[in-house]
Amino acid sequence: MGLDDLPKKMRAIQVVEFNKPYEINEVDVPTDLQSTDLLVKVAVASNCHTDGMVSEGAFGSKLPQIASHEGAGTVVALGDLAKERGFKEGMRVMCGIPLHPCGHCHDCLGPESHRQYCANLGGHVGVTTDGCFAEYMRADSASSTPLPDEVTFLSAAPLACAGRTVWRSVLQTGLKAGEWVCIVGSGGGLGHLGIQFAKALGLQVIGVDARDEGLELSKHYGADVIVDARNGKDAVVKEVQKVTNGQGADSSITLSDHPDACSIACGSTKMHGVVVQIAQPEQISVPFPEIIFRDIKIHGSLICSPSESVSMLETIAKHGVTVTTVPFEGLDKIGELVELVHGGKIKGKAAIIVDPEQIEHEKKIGAKY
Repeated sequence: MGLDDLPKKMRAIQVVEFNKPYEINEVDVPTDLQSTDLLVKVAVASNCHTDGMVSEGAFGSKLPQIASHEGAGTVVALGDLAKERGFKEGMRVMCGIPLHPCGHCHDCLGPESHRQYCANLGGHVGVTTDGCFAEYMRADSASSTPLPDEVTFLSAAPLACAGRTVWRSVLQTGLKAGEWVCIVGSGGGLGHLGIQFAKALGLQVIGVDARDEGLELSKHYGADVIVDARNGKDAVVKEVQKVTNGQGADSSITLSDHPDACSIACGSTKMHGVVVQIAQPEQISVPFPEIIFRDIKIHGSLICSPSESVSMLETIAKHGVTVTTVPFEGLDKIGELVELVHGGKIKGKAAIIVDPEQIEHEKKIGAKY
């Protein structure tokens, strides 16, 4: 299939005005591909916390803009350099978020785990450029990842951001099998994946959450210890120390944007340990004794590099990591999705099935996780 065989128009969910509801509009199919680009027929696109920030204008996005930076689908057209990288038409992919890295800055040329930090990008899909809530979307082959047959589109879409983000956070702890990791915000869209990733790497997991639904999900996905954050920081730290011989967790990951979350993570971590900060509250507040007297190091982390994305999907295919999703059929269901997400009772990730035919097709190749 060539570009000339594709439709000229498509339906898409757009941010048309900041702090206003999404609109579903007919727009042009993005056929102006660069050499590194993939044109993906979207199968599934999902909602992320960052989508709310985009809608509020936090990133100064140029409007109108197609929403969602979490997508998966099938390649229907691609540039020459994308072909040289091993991509081809008909390939199932998890779409990349960074678009058109410069290729010559210190991050592009630096360690593999830094490549997603290029400061000279053409944009971020669904954040500053058009995203995945559409029938077709443009992604960069430099940051997109071929899907193993075992991994479904419904899992791959939320993995595009949530999965990549929390997978790298687990890697950034630097822990080895048998050590303890404390995940603050363990029962959310990222948290339930973080538990499974940590367990797949042989870690022992303490799940901390402040919602009944989150505590239930943490237990379901295998956290070794469950702690209710509603009892306060001191109680959480006491519970963590009880199961770690009074030392605290070897490392912690902060996934909750609650004002006390990072402080709880630091208090729950042993002296000289590392806290990986993923959540994005306006301010990260930590009592100075945690940093000065206990030598706790706070380390930020973004999404995966290309090779880290590959290792994540390989781990999922091998260990059977599953993604809890609440699927909605069709772009017209965006209002219902937003209502559920803002209601605060969602378990896992909300996603839209854009193309049911692709879902049916992948069953024939054994996609199951």
